[in-house]
Amino acid sequence: MSPATELPSHLLENLTTAVLLLEQDLKLTYMNPAAEMLLAASLTRFKGQTLSLLFQEPVEGLATLTLAASTGHPLTKREAQLQLYNGDNITVDYTVSPIAELKSTQLILEIFPRDRQLRISREEDLVNKQETVRALVRGMAHEIKNPLGGIRGAAQLLERALPDTELKDYTQVIIDEADRLRNLVDRMLGPRHLPSMQPVNIHEVLERVHTLAEAEFGDQIHLVRDYDPSLPEFLGDKEQLIQALLNIVRNAVQAISESGQTNGRIKLQTRAKRQFTLGAERHRLVCQVKVIDNGPGIPESLLENIFYPMVSGRPEGTGLGLTIAQAAIQQHQGLIECHSHPGHTEFVMLLPFDPPNKEHLTENQGAH
Repeated sequence: MSPATELPSHLLENLTTAVLLLEQDLKLTYMNPAAEMLLAASLTRFKGQTLSLLFQEPVEGLATLTLAASTGHPLTKREAQLQLYNGDNITVDYTVSPIAELKSTQLILEIFPRDRQLRISREEDLVNKQETVRALVRGMAHEIKNPLGGIRGAAQLLERALPDTELKDYTQVIIDEADRLRNLVDRMLGPRHLPSMQPVNIHEVLERVHTLAEAEFGDQIHLVRDYDPSLPEFLGDKEQLIQALLNIVRNAVQAISESGQTNGRIKLQTRAKRQFTLGAERHRLVCQVKVIDNGPGIPESLLENIFYPMVSGRPEGTGLGLTIAQAAIQQHQGLIECHSHPGHTEFVMLLPFDPPNKEHLTENQGAH
């Protein structure tokens, strides 16, 4: 007897909640489309298979589900960490309810994703911090650039008044250093123009980054490409995206080189994420780009603040490369995250395939 004859199939098919029907031994007999989407799996492939092949719960395994099956008591678990068969990790709440009136299935498992709520909370916190930093940087820029203009102007006047002697070399140093500081402040403020949105193939962007990195770093690093060729084009600023990704790759190469590591490896990876939330908006399809390296990792003390200007793990670093990368991704209504531990660092860029909101771009431009 199929679940469709035991429960109203149209109700299960149209629920936004992920629902799975299980036998008492935790073999899957049915899951609705919402469950297929959440677990990135198809009923056709996993029907009749033990649930442990579909996902694992690393902390307790599936012991809680087995207990519910054996005792007949319902249970609810909050913020469970599930590792899917494809390697992805998701945070969910789930409820297990024994269904006595069904003969072919003993349990109904309802799964409620928490990643969206947790991500929204994290992003809101991150945006608030970034707005605070951006306001601070704008204030600093104003206070720094005004006296710099005066210093540069005075040096130019002094240079004209001086006789044709080597003293002009010193006034030129003042002018050059004032220009350098002004450029540094401009870089801290990020892009000062709206992105030029055109249809972009993300793999053309990555191939350009790959070519530039190979030309710049030669044999210092082994570059690997792992692309999903099915990804469609989206509207984006190709040059901004190239610059953002190249900054991340350069940082990875420098970290690996300075650690003395001789087997440095960087992977450029693309994947599609479906029904994914960025900010408070749900997107049907999102482009995920990862830059993964096997370097020494980012110190935990820096990890939370690496996208802020002037934060760098390198003594001579300005800490602006990642700030610029973040600004570029945000102009595309995207998100950039970093996860790191010794031997593995990955920067994850998430870009919606939906057309960018012009109002959002204007607001970002106004922030500068």
